[in-house]
Amino acid sequence: MLDTFGLLHDQYPEVFSLFVFIFGTLVGSFLNVVIFRLPLILEQTWKEEAALILDQVLKAEPPITLWGPRSACPSCSSTIRAYDNVPIISFLLLQGRCRDCSHRISLRYPLIELFTGLVTLGLLMVLGWNATFAAVLVLSYGLIALTFIDFDHQILPDQITLPGIWIGLLVNLNDIFCSLEEAVIGAVAGYLSLWIVYQGFKLATGKEGMGFGDFKLLAALGAWFGWMALPGIVLISSAIGAIVGIILIVLGRPREEAIAFGPYLALAGFVYLLAGDTVLSFYLPAGVL
Repeated sequence: MLDTFGLLHDQYPEVFSLFVFIFGTLVGSFLNVVIFRLPLILEQTWKEEAALILDQVLKAEPPITLWGPRSACPSCSSTIRAYDNVPIISFLLLQGRCRDCSHRISLRYPLIELFTGLVTLGLLMVLGWNATFAAVLVLSYGLIALTFIDFDHQILPDQITLPGIWIGLLVNLNDIFCSLEEAVIGAVAGYLSLWIVYQGFKLATGKEGMGFGDFKLLAALGAWFGWMALPGIVLISSAIGAIVGIILIVLGRPREEAIAFGPYLALAGFVYLLAGDTVLSFYLPAGVL
């Protein structure tokens, strides 16, 4: 199938690129569902588990999944029609409002769709149509979802981070980004490095400086890119986080308020994906690369 699509890419590059962009916006629309619903699914599961432990009876609620119930307006609860759910275009035609109650729709939805489409197209232009492109799409889509979920709820769901580790290891069975040995060491070192920082901070301050999801996300990036990538990813994410933190403090955000670290790890992972050799050149001898 890759060969068939590769032939189409070679013969009709402009048309193929358009379809790849459209595919990316469709994935972006699904990522909006994941970003919104996965935390709700987890919350529902946690409530059920807590009620079972405490021997309590919960009020019956309809189960939430990624596939149902159908999306509805948060204001009037009217079901969103299929023709009002076309990525980007429906938002523009509706002028950013619900068809039934005119409630304003968040601009973030079409922006995520547009961004995912542009990322998909950009990766095609950089990597070409091959197995690496397909693998990188999986990683990129996962990082996009994790970024916004962590930004909204300060959680990095195992449902995304753990598959990210296993997929990274599987991808590197063919040495796509690094050897399998480097990937395994990267996964272990990624988890343990932040776990040690977490334990040291907790011992010194009595507070938890980050969540276990951050350990798993760095482990996933280590599985994809190998252990040598970890210092660069940590440095980039820490630098971005420090800059954003300073800006937020200047703007009046309380120092005690927690800041999600996952988005900065995800962004650093994406930077490494696009410019890994450049990042490595800053701290590895030339002969090692």
